[in-house]
Amino acid sequence: MKINIAIDGPSAAGKSTIAKRLAKQLGYAYLDTGAMYRCVGYEASRRHIAMDDEQSLNKLIKQIRITFDEHGNVYMNDENVSDSIRDSAVSAAASKVSVFPKVREQLVAMQKEIAKSKGYILDGRDIGTVVLPDAELKIYMVASVEARAKRRCLEYQQKQHPVSYETVFKDIEQRDYRDSHRAASPLKQAEDAVLIDTSEMSIDEVVKTVMDLVAHVKGDVS
Repeated sequence: MKINIAIDGPSAAGKSTIAKRLAKQLGYAYLDTGAMYRCVGYEASRRHIAMDDEQSLNKLIKQIRITFDEHGNVYMNDENVSDSIRDSAVSAAASKVSVFPKVREQLVAMQKEIAKSKGYILDGRDIGTVVLPDAELKIYMVASVEARAKRRCLEYQQKQHPVSYETVFKDIEQRDYRDSHRAASPLKQAEDAVLIDTSEMSIDEVVKTVMDLVAHVKGDVS
């Protein structure tokens, strides 16, 4: 039987990388919830909508359709925005728009509906606490700010969008604060989530750790 897996944690902790690897190994579908908020922030910027204009942001969401393909690409109204939504400015915009309850409410409703059929891996800030509180396996993935800043810088370099380590470090610190102090669904570990610190772990080591947990959980629920 298939289960749902919720992976939460701060920015750049490795959630999406691990989620994609797990989806491939398990034959599950990966639903990139963070990309949905990035799409809203990205489109708001393109339409010159202020990030604190909650009413306009709510209207905007009703005008966009976000979909994913089997290769992990992200589409907004059929436009491939996979690369466009990954720079630091969009990351900051996503964090800002996600503080509004109605914005989150609309996107969470989409996510809940998609995951009803099981066999989904979702990662974000409030998957285990709000989106999929009944997920069979919940992971809370963390890493030091230093480790996350190095990873994010490398990611930008590989995409030919070089950003200074200092800028990325500061951006991650600020996002951590916003995500953990927002009124709507703040970043926090679900009581039944398994904590994994990836600071000193390789991708393969993290994947193996989670796969062992999946095997254990599926054994319990089968």
